[in-house]
Amino acid sequence: MLGIDPGLSRCGYGAVRATARGPRAEAVGVIRTAPADPLPERLAELQLELRALLTELRPDVVAVERIFFQNNVRTAMSVGQASGLAMAEAIALGCEVVQYSPNEVKLAVTGDGAADKVQVQTMVQRLLGLAAPPKPADAADAAALALCHLAHAPVRARIAAAGGVR
Repeated sequence: MLGIDPGLSRCGYGAVRATARGPRAEAVGVIRTAPADPLPERLAELQLELRALLTELRPDVVAVERIFFQNNVRTAMSVGQASGLAMAEAIALGCEVVQYSPNEVKLAVTGDGAADKVQVQTMVQRLLGLAAPPKPADAADAAALALCHLAHAPVRARIAAAGGVR
């Protein structure tokens, strides 16, 4: 299971595996592109990095943060472009893609849909048994997306088995 917190300057990723002892982190970090580089080059670099990450980790499912309107149109556009790349690359490599809103992720990981970044980082650290909270926040958010899907996957599977919507 791989979580992706899309962004063009920093795209967080968190690979998590369910084990008998609870979820465990396989890889947590960020893919960075240089803000000074031209947009097409940054998108191409992000695409190549995402493809390499997906090829290396081979997740069955990729959870991507659902994009909501933001006040900063430039930021919203770049996040949307990064999100599209992540979903397209995941589908191209045969992964199932799911999306969760920031509030769904916070609720699943902290029990509070309005939790702040520090609360999310702290709970990701605890749930994954890490020595320190994942940094930057984009990496913790991506791991939180993966944890959110692990929490929701059994219910989604039951709904799908009953002929409901995935």
